[in-house]
Amino acid sequence: MDQNQPKFDALSGSMRDFRYLPGADLLARVEAFYDWQQTRRAAGVWPLGRSTEQGAFSRCSARTDEGQLFQGVNFASQDYLSLNSHPAILETAIETMREYGVHSAGSPALVGNTSLSIALENKIADFLGYDHVALFPTGWAAGFGVIKGLVRPHDYIVMDALSHACLQEGAQAATRNIHLFRHNQIEGAREKLAKIRSTDTENGILLVVESLYSMDSDTPDIRALQELAHEYGATLLVDVAHDLGNLGPTGRGFLEIQDMIGKVDVVMGSFSKTFASNGGFVAARGRSVKEYMRYFSSPNTFSNALSPASAAIVGKAFDIICSEEGAALRAELMSNIKMLRGLLGEVGLETYGDPSAIVCVKMGTEALARLASRRLPSMGMLANLVEFPAVPKGQARFRLQVMAKHSQRDILDAVYRLSTAVADARRDVEALDAGLTTLATLDSDRPLREPVSSADASFAPLSAQESHGWGSSKSAAA
Repeated sequence: MDQNQPKFDALSGSMRDFRYLPGADLLARVEAFYDWQQTRRAAGVWPLGRSTEQGAFSRCSARTDEGQLFQGVNFASQDYLSLNSHPAILETAIETMREYGVHSAGSPALVGNTSLSIALENKIADFLGYDHVALFPTGWAAGFGVIKGLVRPHDYIVMDALSHACLQEGAQAATRNIHLFRHNQIEGAREKLAKIRSTDTENGILLVVESLYSMDSDTPDIRALQELAHEYGATLLVDVAHDLGNLGPTGRGFLEIQDMIGKVDVVMGSFSKTFASNGGFVAARGRSVKEYMRYFSSPNTFSNALSPASAAIVGKAFDIICSEEGAALRAELMSNIKMLRGLLGEVGLETYGDPSAIVCVKMGTEALARLASRRLPSMGMLANLVEFPAVPKGQARFRLQVMAKHSQRDILDAVYRLSTAVADARRDVEALDAGLTTLATLDSDRPLREPVSSADASFAPLSAQESHGWGSSKSAAA
């Protein structure tokens, strides 16, 4: 192996260290990353690549990427309104596949659309107050595709530094003229726009932000950003992936909360957080944008369209979201969010941002966070660890994702298990620092706990219906 390859132990290093690798052999040089993975796996601190056994329910069985099976309360899956297992959603999927088959069999430009996808485009347009909507096969494709489709090499992109990877990679593919501003700092965006327009009044500028940021659970002033874009002749793009459907009085997210429905230049979003399906969309005024996306946005032109079942599922999800049941689900979700954040605070675990389905719990150092993640599977909890470079170095966190059908017992167990794991991990760090153990002997010196519950006597296997959330009551679960 190249001696210049990075080398780290299980508690040091990050993904960033393996982004640019030395060596002429493209295949051999990636072994450095695999060696680091294996080092972390051996120490039990590689938390990625897990899979659920039978679906992403509020409690489920899962496997590590090495195949080790464990069970737990699930705060790692994105199913904010618990529509993944909603009876009407399931029935819609089954009936649609029987009638339409399982495959779109073409791109939106080449007979891939169906009557279901056309109806969904119209439904989203009405929901958000736009004339036209273009569908994409994934939310990632929508974010990447709208930027790559609209921006040319001579244009500019002014973007919040914490924008999603799909937006950043779309920008990098479109132009070298990318200007990042400090997160949620409107004056920083103004400075970038003013500097560009001081020398170039001919070319386009795309101003890119999210309505809810998934690592910090915070939101920008969308109205101020739209006014800023107009002031400097720029176009505002807002990504609504994490709040659309699950926040706001009628489920229209922060666009609704900030009275900006139909007032933003371009809106893009994903179906994978709230709408129980893959897929994404771009909404704008005028058919011209939609038509241009269809033929000049690669993920739209050269990828197969949404499957008929996906289009029908998302359509049914919108129906539920717009109903009294949808309002009740949003109320359940917010109740769970506030309960989880409140209990975490009571046990000394600090959370980021404002109440949303994303509850990020501060850890701090990567070493502490990794050692806490090592303990969670054996204790019966699924939670996603996020560390540098997805967040700043030394600001690692667990991103808990709340579902409407999480029971009170689920939340109590999650808080108890996470707080216990963190307390044990702090003692692990102290023991390592004091030389009382090593990473090689940690398992024997500091054994993992067995599954624990906030009320051990009541911790019993749930029925299939209860584990999916539908049919269980919160009062019974408390």
